[in-house]
Amino acid sequence: MGLFSKKIHHHGAGQVDKSRLPRHIAIIMDGNGRWAKQRGLPRTAGHKVGAETFRKIATYCKDLGVEYLTVYAFSTENWRRPADEVSTIMALLKQYMLEAIDSMERDQIRLRFLGDLSAISPELQALVDRTNEISTHIHGFQANVCLNYGGRDEILHAARRFARDCADGTADPDSLTEAGFSDYLYSAGIPDPELIIRTSGEERLSGFLLWQCAYSEFYFCDTLWPDFDARALDKAIIAYQSRDRRFGGVK
Repeated sequence: MGLFSKKIHHHGAGQVDKSRLPRHIAIIMDGNGRWAKQRGLPRTAGHKVGAETFRKIATYCKDLGVEYLTVYAFSTENWRRPADEVSTIMALLKQYMLEAIDSMERDQIRLRFLGDLSAISPELQALVDRTNEISTHIHGFQANVCLNYGGRDEILHAARRFARDCADGTADPDSLTEAGFSDYLYSAGIPDPELIIRTSGEERLSGFLLWQCAYSEFYFCDTLWPDFDARALDKAIIAYQSRDRRFGGVK
């Protein structure tokens, strides 16, 4: 028993094995509103701190050697939130993009936005185009921000694009493969996430990366997103590394 309890204790304080990192980590950044409420602050204050947490976690992922980080910033359902909250989130995104445009090349961080961007303001769309353009000159770490994103919406959008190609005669319905369909998604060219994290104790996907998550490991923690830090990410990666991933087969 002594030996066993020691092992468990060591695992709890364990180390990330840098030789077996997930290439792609995706995070549902949940709990900004509750974090603010607990402190008697408006929900918007939680989003401000949450945006800072995203910056820190993105930098940490890059330093650790993770290749892709995808975060759920704004879902297709989030438009139903109070107007001041929506405008705060959009203002934070604008601020983040302006900073990214200044620093992406220096920091070697690519930035890509996934989602139906036709619904966001022309000003934000122009900033997205600018960050996309800068990203083409950069190699290395990539942060993907899901904006006006929904997993079913993404699959429908891909199916429509494929159907149009079939109607045009540039695609053949009978030769469609999973890899071929993936190329029609917003996430075309990005490997599927090995690890999906959701903070704040909720245990559901809420429409996040529904096609891409087929074989992802899920990790749920009670930490509210503004409190999520490098150590919390380490714990998620250590848990991921302790799992036996068989992809439906047997080892």
